[in-house]
Amino acid sequence: MSEQGDAGGWAPLDPDLPTGRAPEPQPEQPSRPPVPPEQPHQAHHPQPQQAHHPQPHQPEQPLGWGQEAAYGPPQPPQDPYAQTPYPQGPSAPGPYAHAYGGYGPPPVKRDWTVDAPKGAPFHRLARTEMHRWWRPVVGTLVIAACGMGLALGLMIIGMIIRVAATGELPDSSGSDTESIFGDETADLAFNLAALAVFLPVALFAAWGIQRRRPGTLSSVAGRIRWRWLLACCGLAVLFCVVSYGTSILAGASLDDQAGGDEHWVGWDDFLIPAVVIVLLVPFQATAEEYVFRGWMLQAVGACTLENAKRRVGRALSVVFRTPWPGIVVGSALFTSGHGYTGWGILDIFAFGAIAAWLAARTGGLESAIALHVFNNLMAFLVSAAVGELDIEQGSVPWQVVAADIVPMVLYAAAVVWLARRMKIQTVTTGPEDEDDVPVAAESQPARVS
Repeated sequence: MSEQGDAGGWAPLDPDLPTGRAPEPQPEQPSRPPVPPEQPHQAHHPQPQQAHHPQPHQPEQPLGWGQEAAYGPPQPPQDPYAQTPYPQGPSAPGPYAHAYGGYGPPPVKRDWTVDAPKGAPFHRLARTEMHRWWRPVVGTLVIAACGMGLALGLMIIGMIIRVAATGELPDSSGSDTESIFGDETADLAFNLAALAVFLPVALFAAWGIQRRRPGTLSSVAGRIRWRWLLACCGLAVLFCVVSYGTSILAGASLDDQAGGDEHWVGWDDFLIPAVVIVLLVPFQATAEEYVFRGWMLQAVGACTLENAKRRVGRALSVVFRTPWPGIVVGSALFTSGHGYTGWGILDIFAFGAIAAWLAARTGGLESAIALHVFNNLMAFLVSAAVGELDIEQGSVPWQVVAADIVPMVLYAAAVVWLARRMKIQTVTTGPEDEDDVPVAAESQPARVS
């Protein structure tokens, strides 16, 4: 067996032990600094003579495992399994840099919602870089399906409450089969609430399907502008006064009209329906505005055909960049949800078109919401005062239609004038020049697929 320092044996584990190899003697240099004293733990081992640097004609030999360097202090052995530490610093790769396909920090997670470009009008707020042709279509189907599903759920809940309160189901075999709960006030409450549930569904569709802030359905500021809404409510009250006066004139111009049996029903029969109307009509009217003047106007407005290459497509793109296609489509769908015929169709279509035009012109739904809420409040409260909670729809004389359209045109003119005086924001702003309009992130040019 070899000795501990034998070259044929194993190298010593302790780097301070002598290896048995005598260093080659070199001529002394007068300027060599003194050798430092031995460490206490090395006192029992003989210290080999310190070697000088090899001459240029003597090439250095690589050190074997466990051998000491020919000069300098003893070096500890290198562990072949030790991991090389990663460099430090903001630009240095982390220990999991290979998981990201290269060096540098991991990619920043992007926000779910994306804003429209700066300077976008209200009807093009859905035209973000996340826009795809299928998003407006899928969102419209989701709003219709989920809204009807929630309305059906409300009806089931109403049936359960009625059975728990009265102990019997409504009689559907009688002459009045259109009643749902057998009570006019309960039916009115259900009809209004069934339309109001479309409001949260539309907000969800904007966030979950089009990946934009739900507040962009309200205005270009990303929210309801309450000061402007309050100003529009004042104008809407004046609209109701003018509309009531024109309706009286229209009724007087008509020939023999049955209406002599209408009379005040008294506070006992009016109070409860009035409370239901005041509480639910604002939500019902607002929901319709968000669906037809918010979602539909912006869904059609997002399809601008701006990347069309053919001549026909470029010509249509000029039209689709305006709010008029969305105004027409939204107003037609809004009219189809009512049961009017004849001149009444024109009345409802004109109402929807004027409300949509105001939304596009003022950059938000505030003026349309105020018009719709106060118009419905007046219509339902007047009907409830004479005991007719179910507003009868059908054919409408042209005199009545004219009496409705004239006040709406006057209201629209007043809103546009007041919006200019108050300097209402009509397009989106950037983060560098906005005061109170939050912007999540800078957007990029829109893509179409």
